[in-house]
Amino acid sequence: MGFLRDSCASPLDGPDHRPALYVGRISDAADPAASVDLVPGGPVSTVTTSAPDSIAASGGPLGTALAQLSGAVSMLDLDAGMHEMLAVPRREVHVSVPLRRDDGSTVLFRGYRVQHNVSRGPGKGGLRFHPSVDIDEVRALAMWMTWKCAIVDLPYGGAKGGVTIDPREHSESELERVTRRYTSEIKPVIGPDVDIMAPDMGTSEQTMAWVMDTYSVSQGYTIPAVVTGKPIAVGGSLGRATATSAGVVHTTRAVLTEAGVDLAEARIAIQGFGKVGGHAAEIFAAEGATVVAVSDQYGGVINREGLDMPALMEHFVATGSVVGFAESDPIDNDALLALEVDVLVPAAVEGVIDERTAPTVRARFVVEGANGPTTGEGDRILAKNGIVVVPDILANAGGVVVSYFEWVQANQAYWWAEHEIAEKLEHRMHSAYADVAALARREDIRLRDAALAIGVQRVSEAHKIRGLYP
Repeated sequence: MGFLRDSCASPLDGPDHRPALYVGRISDAADPAASVDLVPGGPVSTVTTSAPDSIAASGGPLGTALAQLSGAVSMLDLDAGMHEMLAVPRREVHVSVPLRRDDGSTVLFRGYRVQHNVSRGPGKGGLRFHPSVDIDEVRALAMWMTWKCAIVDLPYGGAKGGVTIDPREHSESELERVTRRYTSEIKPVIGPDVDIMAPDMGTSEQTMAWVMDTYSVSQGYTIPAVVTGKPIAVGGSLGRATATSAGVVHTTRAVLTEAGVDLAEARIAIQGFGKVGGHAAEIFAAEGATVVAVSDQYGGVINREGLDMPALMEHFVATGSVVGFAESDPIDNDALLALEVDVLVPAAVEGVIDERTAPTVRARFVVEGANGPTTGEGDRILAKNGIVVVPDILANAGGVVVSYFEWVQANQAYWWAEHEIAEKLEHRMHSAYADVAALARREDIRLRDAALAIGVQRVSEAHKIRGLYP
């Protein structure tokens, strides 16, 4: 397609065989048999890798992420060498995380940290505690973070971390020990100018406080900027807890306004009532929109006249679920996805809108609050049915935007008022949406394709300007 070719006119020659960094184990993805164990916490070693066929052929979230990248590379007319550099993570860390449980027994968990790209700045991305975490999921999430940071023009690259653990099965003291051990294992590759963590699924501001303390103790002084999304009392930022949700609302308002629809007149369904979906529901309702249905991992509720959000939040806090809310009827997740509403917000996990569920979606707009909620096939079906999708790498970027604000404040030791943060976030989200929407209109492409093109172009341009070393 070549519509951004002028700023990308000099692709790098040949692939960059970059080092993949491991602590605890050196793994050659192209030859697993060549893996070598290291002493935990011992020397950091490197190994040369290229893009193996096994990664290129992966399914799941990584397959979706790689397919999206391939589409952007084709649109931008980038060469094979640049494609390979953008497809393969810059560094990966695989660690073992032993835990002495409260009853004295010992169990072992697997942990990961992937720094997909650092050409535009230090790595930035969440830490996830979930039983389904694996290296391919973390690779995909790190890649999406790279594009997300570029789209909202932050001086970061993409990173992500995770531990394969179900936090619901562990006490707070056990989760603290897991967090501190994980942090100590990956310490050589994190830092306020290297890679900055934030909360994600299964982690919280308390988790970030433990990470910050563990890292700071190892350095001998307090370093608030090593994480974002931490409590206000230890250097967190006002507005961070609701930032992702606020970003979802800002992009929803933008896409509705472009279509001539007032947000206050919109009917909205939200799948996922966690950190993103729950706060988004509150903000939507406060802005006058009608939230007709929400769901969580246990089930969902619907009231076609609009859910009483303050009452629902009280019920959720008291019971831990939206299920059983008195002023509603039950609804399952599949039925929620199929509701005839103006806006559907998938804010739970990856891959919920796929070849099975996408044909049932009847919303006019899908605004992705979660990371990767729509598979490639699901995306094609939604497009065929004329449903506009605001992609995750744009819609849920509010969290990393305010994380950036928190990082800046921590580095300056000067904190802003909440209204300043809210204004800066709104400006950044509307500006990013305007860039993406303008490109989509000009080239007659989907918002996702436009967002990916902008993100990939900005990262590839940074690669080319910096050049190859040596």
